[in-house]
Formats: sequence, structure tokens, C-alpha cells
Amino acid sequence: MSVAARTGVTAEQPHADALVVFGFTGDLAAKKIFPALYAMVKKGHLTVPVIGVASSKLGIQEWKDRVRDSLLHEEHEGGIDDPAAFDRLIALLDYVSGDYNDAATFSALKAALKGAKRPAFYLAIPPSLFATVIESLGSSGLAQDGRVIVEKPFGRDLASACALNAAAQAVFPESSIFRIDHYLGKEAIMNILYFRFANSFLEPVWNRHHIASVQVTLAENFGVGARGTFYESAGCLRDVVENHLFQVIALLAMEPPAYQSFDAVHTAKASVLRAMLPLKPADLVRGQYIGYRDEKGVAPDSDVETFCALRLFIDSWRWAGVPWYVRAGKLLPGSVVEVQVQMHPPPQQLFDDSGPSGGRANYFRFRLQPAAGIALAARVKRPGKEFIGVQRELYLGEEEPSSMSTYERLLGDAMVGDDALFTDVDSVMAAWSVVEPVLNTHHPVVPYEPGSWGPAESDALIAKDGGWRDPQTDSATHHPHGVGGAE
Repeated sequence: MSVAARTGVTAEQPHADALVVFGFTGDLAAKKIFPALYAMVKKGHLTVPVIGVASSKLGIQEWKDRVRDSLLHEEHEGGIDDPAAFDRLIALLDYVSGDYNDAATFSALKAALKGAKRPAFYLAIPPSLFATVIESLGSSGLAQDGRVIVEKPFGRDLASACALNAAAQAVFPESSIFRIDHYLGKEAIMNILYFRFANSFLEPVWNRHHIASVQVTLAENFGVGARGTFYESAGCLRDVVENHLFQVIALLAMEPPAYQSFDAVHTAKASVLRAMLPLKPADLVRGQYIGYRDEKGVAPDSDVETFCALRLFIDSWRWAGVPWYVRAGKLLPGSVVEVQVQMHPPPQQLFDDSGPSGGRANYFRFRLQPAAGIALAARVKRPGKEFIGVQRELYLGEEEPSSMSTYERLLGDAMVGDDALFTDVDSVMAAWSVVEPVLNTHHPVVPYEPGSWGPAESDALIAKDGGWRDPQTDSATHHPHGVGGAE
């Protein structure tokens, strides 16, 4: 889809003339935002002032050093490979310190903006402060003709999401509210949309008549670390399932957009989320890795889940009766995100090993992290007289990694007013409606060993559909040369 084809977004859309980053001294800014800004400057995509806002009282050299240190950190592989670009970034930056509840902070911000008419305000701050900052932007007069970029999570349940949305829309028009789900900016996620609708062979089989079940796994091989306090307020279901993984499911399950526009994509995705049946306690298994309660900021009797597995149904013509299984968790065997779409076996067992009793039927596999790839598993005959086969994967791997990071892409889009890769309000509310019944009414967490695939109770959830298909955690084993074993 071209930019011109996106309803509401044209080449004439006014570019923001300043970027304000609330939470300038936070972990997100250091790990993701500063590297993205540096990359944008290197490519000539960022030439407007950037003002950081935070409560920390930092001198000029202190906040400059903070930016430099983030780019030199081992997590940012490129380092500072273009000193001139780094100098240009520093020249664009300014910093305002103050309390988000103090009107003086916003007066100082107005002075720092030096008459900018269309600033973009990025809220990389705790969700509890979103409404406070948005309301202050409105009362200070800074919001006029501006845009607000809100980090996930957008609310922590349906009621808080509705309240936050009302607060945002009281200050900004809907077209100026950008709700970030950074998953939507990932190359592999965008490829799901392209693969589904740029290839004609998929559509005839992409329905309940040919697909038996779908599994989505998001695994992380690390714990909560220093984020214990945050995790106590969120948990796995709120942190990655209701937003990231539901967006993946929406792309996989959506109907073809009615016309060439990302507005039509948003509508189709929201329709999937509205068609999801609300979860029941029996559809959800909650786990907690052993040792979580010893983490800093975690209650000694915490019932917060670090793992969850759930069974979903989409009540639509295409997907009626097809179970969608989702699991996500921390301290699992590896860090990997993968979707497996299981097909029905052939209707007649012409060969002894090709029917329901002959092993696993064909499937599609979407590897989303760490390296993107798409595989189709098909049976082929083994050499010899007998008609006995083996299942092999036809694998299309990522030929070269994207040169643009997720946050570089999303911040750049927000600066030009392009909402194609952002979450619309209908999808946000529909997703919360699905999980709302189990946010407070659920079974207690079940402990699981670090390094395992979660509690055994999650196996019972999916037992009748063949069990979980554990992703291989070493991406190098996933047939980078095109064909490999899949049995």
C-alpha cells in the first residue's frame, strides 16, 4: 500500500516541527528511543528540535552523557559510528526537568519549544501518568495542532482504557492520537499482512475447512529483572498477550481489507477482535516461575503470572470452531516468537502414513523472532519401492535484516502523521473486552521451573489438539538454506 492510498494520510500531511519525549531519563528512552533518534539523524529523517522531559535534575553535560552512554551500551550494536551525526543529534536536543503535576514544568516546556506549532509529544512514562500529562498539555495550550504518542499498555482493563481514551480525546482529535504497539512496527509482523494478501494460493485454505488449530508462542529466556514493580502491576496477560499477540492473531485471522487503505486494515483487524469470544477461567492457565517472589519489587505472596496459556475462539464464518492457543512467558527455554498453523489431514488415507493416524499433518510456520521466516511443511516420498514419506519444510528465511528499527519506523511515522502501524481505538477496546472476564476472576498461579516450557497444566489445555509444538530456540536450526526436516 502506498502512502497516498492510506486514508487520512497523504504526502501533504504536516510534519511535526518538534518532538517532546516525556520519560527522557527512563529505561525505554535509553534502550530504544535514543538509538532510534540517532539512526533518524544519520539518515536525514530527523532535523527538528527534540526536547526531553523528566523529573531528574540534570545538568547539560549530564543528559548529554546519558544519551552518549546509551548509544555506547553493548545492547546498541552499532555504537557511535558516525560522530558527525551524533553531534547533529546533540545539537537538536534540549532538556526540561520538573514534576509532571506542576504547571511550571509545562511553562518551561513551552519556552523550550520556542514557538513550535506542531509538536509531537511522546509519552514514554508509566501508564499512571498518561492522563495527567495529556490534561496538562491541554490546559497549558501546548496540545493545539500537536500529536500525542502513547506507549502501551493503553489502560489496564476496559474501564481504565475507556477513561484514558476519553481524557486523550478531550485534548486531541482522534487523528492526532497515536497508540504504539511496537510489535506492529516489526518487519516480520508486517510480512504476515503481505504474505496473506499478496499470494493467491493461501486464501482457499485459510479457513475452518482446512485449518484445525493455531498456536502462538512468545517465549523469553529472562526474568523480570529490575522491572519487578512494573510487572506486579501488569503480569503476562496484560504485558504481551492482550496487545502484542492479539495483534498478531488479528493479522492472521482478518478478512481481506475492503479496499487499498490501512483504514480498511484497521477495520478488518478490529472485526476479528470483536469476534473473539470473551475468555473464561477454564480457558486460562496462569504460571509463575519459581524465584519470582524473590525479585526486587515483588510481593512475597504475589499471585501475578509470569506465564499464561489460553484458548481462544473467533466466532466468525471463517473461523467458527477453530481453537487458537496462545502462550507467553518469562524464563522459558529460549527467546522466540512463533506461530504454527495446523492443517487438517487429507480426508482419505490413500497412503498409510498420510492420514489422521500417520503422524502430523501439514502446517504453516511463521517465525517472528529472533529471525523472520515462513515455512510450509509438506510430505514427500522417501526413495524406494514403498510409498512411505517424510514431512519436510519449505522454508523462506529473512535474506537480510531490516535496516530500520521498530522505534525508528514508528517515531518517523508519527512525526509525519502516518497512523498505518499504530493501534486504533476500536481494536484496543475490543481486545480488553476479550480478557476483561479473567483479569480478576481466575485460578491461582501455578509454579513452574525456570528453563521449562511453563506449568504442566498448560498441556492439558491443548491436549486434544495434539499438544504444544515447542519452537526450536536456536534459529540456526531452522533451515536457512530453504529445505529441512520437520518430522
